[in-house]
Amino acid sequence: MSFSRRALLSVDWRLLAAAAGLAALGVLIIYSTSGMHASLLRRSLYLKQATWMVIGLFAMALLCLFPYRTTWHIAYLFYGVLLAALLLVALLGRTGMGAQRWLSIGSFAIQPSEFMKLSLILLLARYFEDRREQLNAPRVFIVPILLTLLPAALVLRQPDLGTAIMLLLISASILIMMGLKIRWFVLLGAVGSAITPVLWHYLHDYQKNRILVFLYPDMDPMGAGYHVAQSKIAVGSGGLIGKGWMAATQSQLNFLPENHTDFVFAGLAEQGGFFGSLCLLLIYAYLLSRGLRLARDAHDLFTMVTSFGIVSMFAWQVVINIGMVTGIMPVVGIPLPLLSYGGSSMLMNMLAIGLLLSIQKSRYQY
Repeated sequence: MSFSRRALLSVDWRLLAAAAGLAALGVLIIYSTSGMHASLLRRSLYLKQATWMVIGLFAMALLCLFPYRTTWHIAYLFYGVLLAALLLVALLGRTGMGAQRWLSIGSFAIQPSEFMKLSLILLLARYFEDRREQLNAPRVFIVPILLTLLPAALVLRQPDLGTAIMLLLISASILIMMGLKIRWFVLLGAVGSAITPVLWHYLHDYQKNRILVFLYPDMDPMGAGYHVAQSKIAVGSGGLIGKGWMAATQSQLNFLPENHTDFVFAGLAEQGGFFGSLCLLLIYAYLLSRGLRLARDAHDLFTMVTSFGIVSMFAWQVVINIGMVTGIMPVVGIPLPLLSYGGSSMLMNMLAIGLLLSIQKSRYQY
């Protein structure tokens, strides 16, 4: 068998197709929900997203060419660079929509906190593989917790509650898989509950309002609760089979704000209905199952933790985003992976898929 044929057979084409299909679907949804009355800038967002999709696919293919163990060597460096980038964001970051989250690089704006999700996964994978003989000692979990809290605190300061929560959830998922007892999380939860009044004081007003709207959905339907109220109308109006392509009136007529970012699922549900939403969830389920299979069949601890960490990152984002859109979770600003508008998010998710493809390729050649 020739090298080129063996290389082609080693690529998980179904996983690649699932990721590319989700990204393309995101571009189509952003286009279909823009509306004829939207500004020229708003209507051009789908072109920007398509550009980032192409860049992401190229980065994914490039990463797939390298041995996945390369990421083992750069895990600590990658984390350190992004931690420094988060510090730069606090000092020199670009401000938009009331938050200071971006670094401007020429005409591009990069959000380092998005890449910190993947960096944290690689960091924890490297850390635990280096200490695989010490996993029975509770003290081995102290450093990972500290290495998680540090970037989470910097991200929370921006403020970006959603990404900070994601960092904590990704880390917690990996720590539990590595053997940290649930009782320690219960203890941390009890401590967190005890200091809730203090934490509440440091939340921004809009963050407090989002939590209050979740607890009392009808308290301010034309103010703080407007996003969720309109989102539920959009999802419900889709019915069983949806209104059809380009018929997302809630989005096109600008009743639903942020329909291209956090609430992109509402636009899909309005056009595709229950069946369209179910198909989307099935594609995500397939993507997650491929990652879990790689974690199950891993030949080393680094591969297992990396694969599981990427799966947990995607799973938490899907669950929380759709929970936000349907009103069963507070709105915390977590994008739907590969669908929501955002260059940094698209690139980071494509790199994560590329890493899974690289792991699959190495497994085929093992």
